[in-house]
Amino acid sequence: QVQLVESGGGLVQAGGSLRLSCAASGRTFSGYAMGWFRQPPGKEREFVVAISWSGGNTAYADSVKGRFTISRDNAKNTVYLQMNSLKPEDTAAYYCAATNLWVGVRVRPNEYDYWGQGTQVTVSS
Repeated sequence: QVQLVESGGGLVQAGGSLRLSCAASGRTFSGYAMGWFRQPPGKEREFVVAISWSGGNTAYADSVKGRFTISRDNAKNTVYLQMNSLKPEDTAAYYCAATNLWVGVRVRPNEYDYWGQGTQVTVSS
């Protein structure tokens, strides 16, 4: 089992920034690609960004390219999501997820094995 705990959400004005963190614990973090997903109110969960185990490969949803950046510190078992130039449409519950994958990334929610409890991001206009 891998336990994931997100933090860093909150209320921010449009154009502002937030940094989300996802701390992993439990069994080894080794060999897990990570992803961030979000679920806006009344909508389905959607892919935001993913990063490979090594950090060498990333994938971004078109809606966040150029504004969001994912990174990871494997020594700290932590993944980060830096969100800049936030827009009201970024308002959602953000979830961190882990998938057992040594090389590459995954973008579909059903390919992920473990999920955090989510952290709310609200962007006011």
